[in-house]
Amino acid sequence: MAYFDSTVTTVPGPRPAGGSATRPGAWLFLREPHRAAAEGARTGAVLFGRDGTLIQDVSCNGDPGAVHPLAGVRAALAALRAAGFAVGVLSTQPGVARCVLRREQVEAVQARTELLLGPVDVWAVCPHGPHDGCDCRPPTTGLVTAAWRALALPPSLVTVVAHGDPLIEAALTAGARAVRVPDSARPPADPCPPCVPAVCRTATGPEHAADLLLHG
Repeated sequence: MAYFDSTVTTVPGPRPAGGSATRPGAWLFLREPHRAAAEGARTGAVLFGRDGTLIQDVSCNGDPGAVHPLAGVRAALAALRAAGFAVGVLSTQPGVARCVLRREQVEAVQARTELLLGPVDVWAVCPHGPHDGCDCRPPTTGLVTAAWRALALPPSLVTVVAHGDPLIEAALTAGARAVRVPDSARPPADPCPPCVPAVCRTATGPEHAADLLLHG
C-alpha cells in the first residue's frame, strides 16, 4: 500500500513543508491509486466508519491483536467488491492528538483489519482533537470529501455506512448518500435511533446495508 499525506481539500499528495497550523489535513492511505480510481468509477464507493461499524470499538486502539471484525462485515465487503464497488474506511483517531497513539500504531491496526477483511482502497483518518480546528473531523465534511476525491469519484456515487450522527451528517452535507447501522455497543434489543439529519436509510447491520446498496 502506498501512503500519502494530504490536506482534506486535495487529491492525495505530499503535505507542504510545515503544514498549516490552523487547518491541518487528514491522513490518506490509498491502495494502487490508478487501479482503485478506475475500478471504483465503474460502480461507486462505499465508505465505512471503522470503530463500531467494521471492527469492535476499542478506545485509542493501537494494538493489532485487539482488532475483531463485527458480525456480517466480511460477507458485506465481499459482496460489494464483487459488484465493483471501491471500499473505503473513515476513522477519527483523537488519541494521536493526545499523544497516546502513534501513526505507526494506526497503520498497524489498519494492516490487521485488511488481513482479516480484505483490501481497502482508501483509508481516511482524522488524527486531530476536537479543538484542533481541522476540516476533517465529522460533522465537517473534509474526511468524506478527501476519500472520494482520492478515488476520483463524485459524491453522487459515494455512500457512507456508519452508526454515528457526525459521520452520517458529514456525508449528507457533502452530497453523498448514507446508510446508518446500529452502534455495536448498543444492546441488540435497543433500536437504532433516528438519523440526524433524518434523510438517510437505515439497516440492521453491514450485510443489510450492502444488500440495500446492491438490490435497493
